Amino acid sequence: MKSANAILSGYGMTIFEVMSRLAIEHKSVNLGQGFPDGNGPEDVRAAAHEALDDQPNQYPPMMGVPELRQAVAAHNKRFYGLDIDWQTETLVTSGATEALAACLFGLIEPGDEVVLIEPLYDSYLPIVRRAGAVPRLVRIEPPDWRLDEASLRAAFSDKTKLILFNTPMNPASKVFTRNELGLIAELCIAHDAFAVADEVYEHLVFDDREHIPIMTLPGMRERTARIGSAGKTFSLTGWKVGYITAAAEMLTPVTKAHQFLTFTTPPNLQRATAFGLGKDDAYFAGLAASMQRSRDRFAEGLRGLGFEIIDCGGTYFITVDIRSVGFNGGDVDFCKTLTTDAGVTAVPVSAFYGDEPPTHFARFSFCKEDATLDEAIRRMTAYFGRG
Repeated sequence: MKSANAILSGYGMTIFEVMSRLAIEHKSVNLGQGFPDGNGPEDVRAAAHEALDDQPNQYPPMMGVPELRQAVAAHNKRFYGLDIDWQTETLVTSGATEALAACLFGLIEPGDEVVLIEPLYDSYLPIVRRAGAVPRLVRIEPPDWRLDEASLRAAFSDKTKLILFNTPMNPASKVFTRNELGLIAELCIAHDAFAVADEVYEHLVFDDREHIPIMTLPGMRERTARIGSAGKTFSLTGWKVGYITAAAEMLTPVTKAHQFLTFTTPPNLQRATAFGLGKDDAYFAGLAASMQRSRDRFAEGLRGLGFEIIDCGGTYFITVDIRSVGFNGGDVDFCKTLTTDAGVTAVPVSAFYGDEPPTHFARFSFCKEDATLDEAIRRMTAYFGRG
């Protein structure tokens, strides 16, 4: 029998699936994968129900229903001052992962170089490689997650087609600063490269930090694709509704890739997302405040166990140094042991790197109800207290 695609078949099961299966097997509190405990805003869910019954359930327009594309454009104006033509500069996708795939397949030619910043969300490298590009990896590491200017400059060349990066960043929980974004923008302009900005956690930034879309920086409006997600903004990760904002010339090839990937997305979920993007400022501020409170609650419990905690500026995730509780093995062993023996599941940060990763850090998700977080701390207290 002939072999399957060598690039994709070479990847194993994602670390999220591995740890989630282990969590189910051991009835563990699963803080490995980033999905909230709750069921999303009631009014947004009600809008989906209403649209399901009152609107057509046949194929919606390939680029997305007008209501959502108009809402995406209005959201860009409202929060970031961006003037977006909804008819030519917005595209709805079946989740942000499909948005990433459409951007990469639409913009990359085989042999192009793509700059990526490790640690990486797990879909980035497989899509880049399947699109035929050569990844150029730049690394940031705990505890400070510092972006090294010399390393970033060295990654760019005349062969660079684009940079793909995530801010706020999963799994590092780093919010890129204006100076860091300015450096990325400078290099994109100097090398005539695109920027694909994965900004799904745009409304989950903490401690008075500011989310700055690189699209708003000088020279970046025409060369940036900005990706958002209803799953993260409305705690409805199962809906898989994403959206891309980009200049018309840049969006056109992305749209052509999208039409051969998923083509479209459930229309009632699109219309409900449009309703959600129009919610008042109190909702968006409350989302960040609620998640920050969960972060602080869980961090306090972790510190009580002796964990050294790495700064968390946004997202759903908090990283700890496993050596601070006396664990001398690697992070994979730590996460498996914690699952099987303590009944709490985390994810090894090494899984988000390629060669020679840091091996002493684990990532917990705190986008959970208080009772879930408290139970995780209770179980770990009992486990570490045995020693």
